[in-house]
Amino acid sequence: MGQLIVSKKGAVGTIVFSNPTKMNAMTFDMWMGVPKALKEFEADPDIRVIVLKGDGEKAFISGADISQFEDLRSTPEGHQAYEDHLAVAMKYPTVCSKPVIAQIKGYCFGGGLGLAAACDIRICSEDATFRMPAARLGLGYGAEGIKQFQNLIGMANTVDIFMTARRWNAAEALRMGFVSKVTPVNDLQAAVDEYTTMIAENAPLTVKAAKYEIRQNVTNPDKADMVGAQKMVDICFASEDFKEGRKAFMEKRIPNFQGR
Repeated sequence: MGQLIVSKKGAVGTIVFSNPTKMNAMTFDMWMGVPKALKEFEADPDIRVIVLKGDGEKAFISGADISQFEDLRSTPEGHQAYEDHLAVAMKYPTVCSKPVIAQIKGYCFGGGLGLAAACDIRICSEDATFRMPAARLGLGYGAEGIKQFQNLIGMANTVDIFMTARRWNAAEALRMGFVSKVTPVNDLQAAVDEYTTMIAENAPLTVKAAKYEIRQNVTNPDKADMVGAQKMVDICFASEDFKEGRKAFMEKRIPNFQGR
């Protein structure tokens, strides 16, 4: 059975999706574990950035474990319960206050594609392959999920990947704006490590405020919480980290931010 392997190293928390005999297809229990693991990292003051990755060399996530569909999604009630839990897992990277990076190697299909889209940054290797196969399975894809793709890669690209259910490669993912960076296969870990180091060295309160403001502007443009966003900005200016940042700049050194 599949599992989540959760670990931390310094300021980086990592969640590995492990179901290697099925290209890391997500079981129901794995989906259920995603919000729990992210919440634990969110509550950990030592963690400043979170990485999601697949186990092994062949896949990030190949999609949901379809072998469970007959038992869990064959009735209207079962399908709705599955969808409700899946929606929470899919959404949590966006509501998590800390940056979440998807480290993508190999297959990134279906639910894996949706989960990657919910992350703040996506970095992939040249062998990455992407697909949204819902139209090949007869599945209806929820409006919130469609909106997330449309906000990320635009209407034309969203229509393309959903209507054709075709595979697309790393170069197309970069062209669409789905990923921020494409690396040679052997350089993927080093590229992700570089990003996590940069983020971890930055002021946590500033990063948190920026993520909140960006998500508000993108997901709730007509009802954005500008009052809450401004409070977070005010907290940054009143923080000890702001004083440290100014002092480090004048002293020409790397600042030592504490998140307060």
